[in-house]
Amino acid sequence: SGSILLMGHTDTVHSRGSLAERPWREQDGRIYGPGIFDMKANCALALEVIGACSALDLTPRRPVVLLLTCDEETGSMTGRALVEEEARKAHSVLVLEPSAAGGRVKTARKGTGIFTLEAHGIAAHAGLEPEKGASAILELARQIERLHAMNDAARGVTVNIGVVQGGTRSNVVAAEASAEIDVRFSTTEDARQLEETIFSVQPFDERVKLTVQGGINRPPLERTEKVAALYEVARGVAAKLDFELGETSVGGASDGNFAAALDVAVLDGLGISGDGAHATHEHIMTDDIARRGALLTGIIASL
Repeated sequence: SGSILLMGHTDTVHSRGSLAERPWREQDGRIYGPGIFDMKANCALALEVIGACSALDLTPRRPVVLLLTCDEETGSMTGRALVEEEARKAHSVLVLEPSAAGGRVKTARKGTGIFTLEAHGIAAHAGLEPEKGASAILELARQIERLHAMNDAARGVTVNIGVVQGGTRSNVVAAEASAEIDVRFSTTEDARQLEETIFSVQPFDERVKLTVQGGINRPPLERTEKVAALYEVARGVAAKLDFELGETSVGGASDGNFAAALDVAVLDGLGISGDGAHATHEHIMTDDIARRGALLTGIIASL
């Protein structure tokens, strides 16, 4: 029982007006355009695949549901509930996000978390009575060292402090400072540990108060037995089309992460080959369009 859920998003990271600056163009076997690789072309491809099933009288054994959300690039604040609702009813979830280098699908994705750490110190004149102050900037600097030490490449844990701000003037001991933290992890257990560690942070200078906001944004997409089995189905279809469908694990997250957290079979990165996601040279490979369409149609017919 359960549906085959085709999943994607219609939003891109490109600002309004970018299409006028960089209009659709085809050159040397590539089609360029803002958002074409991530993932406008794949939204169109999904409709063509459903059309192909109809034209070829292929009746999938399961109902096919196409879900295209419009806020994936900004964190899926409203889309997440829709993704989870449909994923709960699904047998398999095929995520039409861009493929990785070489057209590989994504059988694992790291999860993400976003936190803000604020330090509230005591202001004082830096020349006359610095001892009366408690520097929020110094406290934050010490905390950043502690946070950075949580990086563990072997476990797939990354902690990046990407934005810091604080203070008012150079001759004032800073009363306020804050840091924005991005964390990535490969397992649910690592996510739990990271969140617990960040929220239980203690000040080096007890006169400084620390507050933490934020949390885990997307759970990890782990390569479970269900994911591996779905990949094998896709690999078998690709073999019949005379190409090797590779797999990889990536650091970026997608809406596929939300589906995977519900213990559903998810295969991500099924989109058309290309390069330059989120960049000005974003493009897809023209000769992969028909092949991806055939692959997706074959997978749907095989489930």
